[in-house]
Amino acid sequence: MVTKDLVIEMRNITKQFGTFKANDNINLQLEKGEIHALLGENGAGKSTLMNILSGLLEPTSGEILLNGEVVNISGPTAANRMGIGMVHQHFMLIDAFTVTENIVLGSELTKNGVLDQKKARQEIIDVSEKYGLDVDPDAYIRDISVGMQQRVEILKTLYRGADILIFDEPTAVLTPQEIDELIDIMHGLVKEGKSIIIITHKLDEIKKVADRCTVIRRGKSIDTVMVKDVSSQQLADMMVGRSVSFKTDKKEPEPKEVVLSIENLVVKEARGLDAVKNLSLEVRAGEVMGIAGIDGNGQTELIQALTGLKKVESGSIKIKGEEVSTWKPRKITELGVGHVPEDRHKYGLVLDMSLAENIGLQSYYKEPLSKNGVLNYKNINEYARHLIDEYDVRTVNELVPAKALSGGNQQKAIIAREVDRNPDLLIVSQPTRGLDVGAIEYIHKRLIDQRDKDKAVLVVSFELDEILNVSDRIAVLHAGEIVGIVNAKETTENELGLMMAGYSLEEARKELQNSEAGDING
Repeated sequence: MVTKDLVIEMRNITKQFGTFKANDNINLQLEKGEIHALLGENGAGKSTLMNILSGLLEPTSGEILLNGEVVNISGPTAANRMGIGMVHQHFMLIDAFTVTENIVLGSELTKNGVLDQKKARQEIIDVSEKYGLDVDPDAYIRDISVGMQQRVEILKTLYRGADILIFDEPTAVLTPQEIDELIDIMHGLVKEGKSIIIITHKLDEIKKVADRCTVIRRGKSIDTVMVKDVSSQQLADMMVGRSVSFKTDKKEPEPKEVVLSIENLVVKEARGLDAVKNLSLEVRAGEVMGIAGIDGNGQTELIQALTGLKKVESGSIKIKGEEVSTWKPRKITELGVGHVPEDRHKYGLVLDMSLAENIGLQSYYKEPLSKNGVLNYKNINEYARHLIDEYDVRTVNELVPAKALSGGNQQKAIIAREVDRNPDLLIVSQPTRGLDVGAIEYIHKRLIDQRDKDKAVLVVSFELDEILNVSDRIAVLHAGEIVGIVNAKETTENELGLMMAGYSLEEARKELQNSEAGDING
């Protein structure tokens, strides 16, 4: 008997690629007006399952019911006609087009064969007002924030009449404020009668936004639970298949000699304005220095300057006593610097190259990966297999292109490549962006291992709990300047939050004392 409230039912869905089963007999039910979380590790098969529902892939076996009727979703256009829309993790937008042009692309309103721009623009304004998705219809995609681009993606699906929305890792690139806005948007959508599936591995977000949660592990569905009836720890353990620790065990740091010394550093951003302003900082062997700050406060430019990717206007960068402010990236790397970049697609990987070739990118020109300028693919592939195994990179094999991996497994591959070189200074930006709790636990452990081997580790993250968990000291960056440096075990999220907003350490502590006094008196 079919429950009338079920809008989607996926029965015994299997998807096979050669001998590899990405989805193995998975069942999923979506009720009308609910937000249903799909939880799983990186590479568990979540995106594959939703690509089947949105028409991008066909199942090897199994069936899909829409409002109780078996349907054949032959492609994305068929999915759109059935009211199913997907907001992808990596946005499908054209930078050189306006918001309006992107939204109507493929569903253009025409008048005598010509795009009716005026009518399309008005319809987009109407849809955006109805759902509280404030966008500028005339802005170019290249000029708007990541959070705003995501709104455009959501509007694209609503404009096409979607009643069922699939969000794939929607918060992976958003700031905390944008995440709160997105959660409000989702609640607004279900009030309007929409049904939502959200692919994620962020447990706190599931607790905030979802009604029910289906957990899948290594391609199989484990269970579907009411979110209010389970703890984050229970969800994490179901997802990974073992008990997961949210706190990294670490001994007290034993800082030694200064490895990285920055003095009065000035770096400009793309428009020619100072992004880093007279910044001075030291990082020692045997410590993790965390950099906290809201996105866009100079973190990107600082890391690019340290790794030779951006020109230094003035000031000094010394690594192991060597002045490197004018050096090229490879020379800095060869001095003993590892770099995990914040944008893994732009700076971390060559997506069309194989996973093995990407793992060999930092040392392909040296023996044993090459000799006399000739690559030794036997050794490259063997080296890659060793790191894939050690770092649990989930992949069919080392020969698949890097773009075929899930975001989290791409990140693991980059971290494997950089940490395996055992650098004296490891610079890591957004180390666990897009990673599940099991992978986060593992990566944090590797960062602490590097510290305990007397390496200097510099970590930039927008996740305050991550900064507090792995750092020994934390430098807070605001408007390109360090407003204060604190010991991780002597500070709080509230104190860091105030400093990220521009308060000095003294002002932040005074503000917190005043608010505590107010709470007691109140």
